[in-house]
Amino acid sequence: MSAVAFFVKIWMSNYQELLARKRELDKNIEQLRRTESEAALATIKDLIATFGFTAQQVFPFQSDSVKKKVPAKYYDPATGNSWTGRGKMPKWLQGKDRSVYEIAAPQVSSWSTPEDENNPFPIQ
Repeated sequence: MSAVAFFVKIWMSNYQELLARKRELDKNIEQLRRTESEAALATIKDLIATFGFTAQQVFPFQSDSVKKKVPAKYYDPATGNSWTGRGKMPKWLQGKDRSVYEIAAPQVSSWSTPEDENNPFPIQ
């Protein structure tokens, strides 16, 4: 056996040994991750039950992903079509006076509240 063949044989056996150890470690890591994640989830569930947290309190970032629907600004009573005023103007409104199709803004209550400079929570 030549010296090169000898070193290749030694290197390959060490390499195969290391790969086998890596597979074993990966398997152990996955088992431990699964065990610890189950324990963490059980702790979270206990805390939620103990303190009565809501989904909104636990996951407040979910509300950011939900887009709020914009109310329509323009309405065509003949067809029932509406447009928010955002994006490309629809064909049914092109070349027409938009003010004719504008939806009236909701009326704000006309009653007023007395202004108290000492009130830390003034009504706006």
